[in-house]
Amino acid sequence: MIRGTIFDVDGTLLDSMPIWEEAGARYLNSLGMQAEENLGKILFPMTFHEGAEYLQQHYLTEKSIDEIIQDIQDLVQDFYVREVPAKKGAVELLQHLRQQEVSVVIATSSERYCVEAALQRLGMLPYVEKIFTCDEVGIGKESPLVFQQAAEYMNLQPAEICVFEDALYAIRTAEKAGFQTAGVYDTSSEADQEQIRQIADIYLKSLADFQGRCIGNGNG
Repeated sequence: MIRGTIFDVDGTLLDSMPIWEEAGARYLNSLGMQAEENLGKILFPMTFHEGAEYLQQHYLTEKSIDEIIQDIQDLVQDFYVREVPAKKGAVELLQHLRQQEVSVVIATSSERYCVEAALQRLGMLPYVEKIFTCDEVGIGKESPLVFQQAAEYMNLQPAEICVFEDALYAIRTAEKAGFQTAGVYDTSSEADQEQIRQIADIYLKSLADFQGRCIGNGNG
């Protein structure tokens, strides 16, 4: 029986992963510059600082690294506020969980402002009880701490909670900590789909596929 849920945001509730491949090219285009064809694949595995260094060395020698980082952060923030779409079935699933009196909490690696702005615009924020961010917790999802704090907030045991994630490493973290897990397909994790299928308790090609047959508040 699932009495609580913890949702990742990027790649799970929001179709936001493409911005992390496109941000460098979008930024250069905004400055009237043409990016190399595979820039997104070059920058994607880098940290913000490493990516800014690459852009400075190859395109923007007149700008400081701090300026580049701030400009790209502003661009990404604007994307969340104005553009990012919901994943298919996301709004309907949150509505369904609310109707079933199942707690909905967010655990995200993204900035709180971006997440709240996007969820508010897309009509999902009213269904969310609380948002936990890795920045505020102090560690990423290689640690179960953000999930554990969410569980404590809901006053539930991990076994009563389903964690919805698109990233293999985060699913592994939640599974090892005793949570139920739902692996959500996203193109950014295409290479990991077979492992996600094997590890997750539920595999969802789309959030619209979630049947909810094992959810409820346990009172009936």
